[in-house]
Amino acid sequence: MRLSTTTQKPDATLSPWAERLRQRVNVPLLVRWQGGRALPLGQFDQPRVTMDVRDATGVAALLSPSLDHLGLAGRAVHLLPHLDHLGRAYVEGHVDIDGKAQDIIDVAWRLAEADAHQQAGGSGWLGRMAHRVADAVSHTRAQDSAAIQHHYDVSNAFYAEWLDPGMVYSCAYFEHGDETLAEAQQKKIDHILTKLRLQPGQTLLDIGCGWGALVLRAASQFGARCVGITLSQKQFELATERVRAAGLQDRVEIRLQDYRDVQGPFDRVSSVGMFEHVGLKNLSAYFRIIHDLLAPGGWALNHGITSTDPQNGATSYGGGDFIDRYVFPNGELAHIGTVLTTLQEGGLEAVDIENLRRHYARTLQCWSDAFEAKTERLKQLVDEKTWRIWRVYLVGCQWAFEHDEIALYQILCRRAGQAPDGLPWSRRWVYGAA
Repeated sequence: MRLSTTTQKPDATLSPWAERLRQRVNVPLLVRWQGGRALPLGQFDQPRVTMDVRDATGVAALLSPSLDHLGLAGRAVHLLPHLDHLGRAYVEGHVDIDGKAQDIIDVAWRLAEADAHQQAGGSGWLGRMAHRVADAVSHTRAQDSAAIQHHYDVSNAFYAEWLDPGMVYSCAYFEHGDETLAEAQQKKIDHILTKLRLQPGQTLLDIGCGWGALVLRAASQFGARCVGITLSQKQFELATERVRAAGLQDRVEIRLQDYRDVQGPFDRVSSVGMFEHVGLKNLSAYFRIIHDLLAPGGWALNHGITSTDPQNGATSYGGGDFIDRYVFPNGELAHIGTVLTTLQEGGLEAVDIENLRRHYARTLQCWSDAFEAKTERLKQLVDEKTWRIWRVYLVGCQWAFEHDEIALYQILCRRAGQAPDGLPWSRRWVYGAA
């Protein structure tokens, strides 16, 4: 996708746009550019966000007046990825933005929404349709490995600055709502392992083990024998070291391995924040692999982000385009309906389903707040562009969870076709009162 540019003077271009925008929405944003006057886009004493436009590309990103043209599956599809435009301009240094991260993303979404309604009666459905047409990622082992390394191999030190001490990079579980992030992440792991009814001596496979927090907990507190797999070299190295430091080498093995290459069986299988990388076309096969990895009577839990669009489309106004470009290459989100359908196709029965959307919004707020507080340290660890990408990504995802653009589901499952006798009568066991 290519950003258009304008040869018009910014003042002549932005002033009419600002006047039209003020008639539709009150945005606490002040737009400035060198040699030009400042334009308020709302009524306020002090702006919550200030944007300095540095060049013509920055002007074009703000305006986004024309529909971008993409050739998809031999057809022309038009859409308005306004958030992608704004995010890309910020990341590439065409605009500078000052303000709290939460205010910045709120302003960006309001601009995108206002522009979309003027241009095309709302661009959300167009963007979603385009993503469905464009869904042709094959997800080979090489492609998936490269995508994982792109995201997770930024640097262990970078992640350690804003994650909890356990370096858990997935949705936390706030049992009461007043927990610290570290407490909520431990409760999330315990929530998963309790749902799985993990018993001492049982074997557990953790698909996408990250830096090893879940398998470490499963071995040390639940007495399990664990295998954790990842495609990230940096995660593999640190997780292996953490196992060694904990003295759990006899109970925990960390592997640099694709889930499609694992041999079972395992009594329990967990997959936390991984299936977003599988691909829509591969979900049935993914669940079939989990089915085949389970020992008789085994249980599995899939914890992952889902789309709230029943047609498995991307988020509105181009937010998904930004993430695909800079953060999660080839990532694809399925609607919970699609997840349950493909899970059944893979030979599994869903036993318990829990929506943790609110919990992920809170988790991302914790991450974003820590990220903002550690700005100076983070800029010593990564370049300016990387810092900008992650700043936008974290707060943008928080907004998306808060506004029902995406969700997070935990699905407890087992092999289909079994007698129901082994299932608990109620959900009390989930909360430690079996």
